[in-house]
Amino acid sequence: MNTPITASILYNYVQCPQRVYLDFYGDPSEKDRVSPFVELLWERGNSFEHETMGKLAVLFADLHLLDSEEKERRTLQLIQNGEGIIYGGRVRTETLLGEPDLLVRRGNGYVAGDIKSGAGREGINDKTDGKLKKHYAVQLALYTDILDKLRFLSPDRLPFIWDVHGQEIAYDLESLVGKRDGRSCWNYYKDCLKSVLRIQRREEQTLPALCSACKLCHWRSYCRSQLNRHNDLTLIPELGRAKRDTMSRRFKTVRDLAQSDLAAVIQGKKTIFPGISAATLRRFQARAGLLSTPNAQPYITESIVLPDADIEIFFDVETDPFRDCCYLHGFLERDQSARGCEKYHAFFADKPLEEQERRAFKQAMDYLRRRQPCVVYYYSPYEKTTVRKLQRRFPEVASEADIETLFSPGAAVDLYTEFVKKKTEWPINDYSIKTLATYLGFKWRDTEPSGAASIEWYHRWVATGDVLLRQRILDYNEDDCIAMRVLLDGLRNVGRYAIIDDSKEVDLLGF
Repeated sequence: MNTPITASILYNYVQCPQRVYLDFYGDPSEKDRVSPFVELLWERGNSFEHETMGKLAVLFADLHLLDSEEKERRTLQLIQNGEGIIYGGRVRTETLLGEPDLLVRRGNGYVAGDIKSGAGREGINDKTDGKLKKHYAVQLALYTDILDKLRFLSPDRLPFIWDVHGQEIAYDLESLVGKRDGRSCWNYYKDCLKSVLRIQRREEQTLPALCSACKLCHWRSYCRSQLNRHNDLTLIPELGRAKRDTMSRRFKTVRDLAQSDLAAVIQGKKTIFPGISAATLRRFQARAGLLSTPNAQPYITESIVLPDADIEIFFDVETDPFRDCCYLHGFLERDQSARGCEKYHAFFADKPLEEQERRAFKQAMDYLRRRQPCVVYYYSPYEKTTVRKLQRRFPEVASEADIETLFSPGAAVDLYTEFVKKKTEWPINDYSIKTLATYLGFKWRDTEPSGAASIEWYHRWVATGDVLLRQRILDYNEDDCIAMRVLLDGLRNVGRYAIIDDSKEVDLLGF
């Protein structure tokens, strides 16, 4: 196969090496249809790119509508003529092909840039400016590599991202990939490229692995069938590809791990597997046991004490990352004093406008103030993070102290962080609220429920005003809130005791 290696291939490799292999050699008939959300990603990326270039106040050469061969010919011609900015160019070597959004002349050479409809860095918060994104870094490194091989590279060598916030983020390829990875971004790119070339030549074997990237991949159904057939270790919650590959020389399947004597691989608090502690390995074995046992029951590993309140509120937000907008605050209210009477309340921003987002936030905060005293339940830190972000954007709606009071211990409970993750084990493959609530018997009204789908529905609602789309979003959000109530009731349904080893007694959840 003589297919040149592109930026998108490297991007996919960072997400999942198996996808690269299947894209090279898989049977196209085995693919799932591309999800509407992925199509939205493509559409938004292209739209943002064109909007950005339309606002540029300097002249540039525009090649983005040319066919491939003409684009490549014109790019080389413009570089040789010293053009200042080239939009939509194309450069290649014998094995590499790059189509950077931008080629910018700096000094006596060029640097490459991409326009992204997301943030240029990840992990940004109040305490840190975040770090460079690996999947962006490998793309920019590819362009830099091609320019260098063609002897067109600027001496400063710094590629860049123009991101959704209008910032130019320089990507220093000599900076480290991460604290635990001693490689520079450049060396990381070279390692990724070497692996991709070996995969292309069928010299390197890849395996599927269950991970978050699977949800949007067109090979998800095919890979899931392979994982189930081979009883793969990544079916164990939180046991990802890297840990699976580290452990695979000793444990090949979930069943192997469940039935093994760990004494031979545990050394005090450590194991023979780098980066995996004895406590973590024992937890993985317990989960393997649940997955390998027919009709296994979930259990708690520590006592669970839940707040006692007449009013319980289950809180879920919907956000649009493309527009940096929180468009829905949803609350399911249960009144225990009225025999568990439930009512759903939703505060919706019909348009992704600052004033509408502010109004929905204010309505949500006013609602919570009126319902005090109550206990607010949510799933994972995202709701708390979103509300804090909204407070900083709209301080006139709520003070920082108001938000801290709202989410103070006893007043609000993160069901995932405080209970599911720390104090329970379940015979399922992941701990998403959808997997947990489905296990407990709940069923979403929508046939394809997901946060990603909700974002796509919102984009279509804004564009068309179709009231059925608006209602679909509300129904989905309400079902997410109900799912939390189902989980809370499950956590309360503590049954009999069982001994799982010689020293530890745990409560089974009786379902």
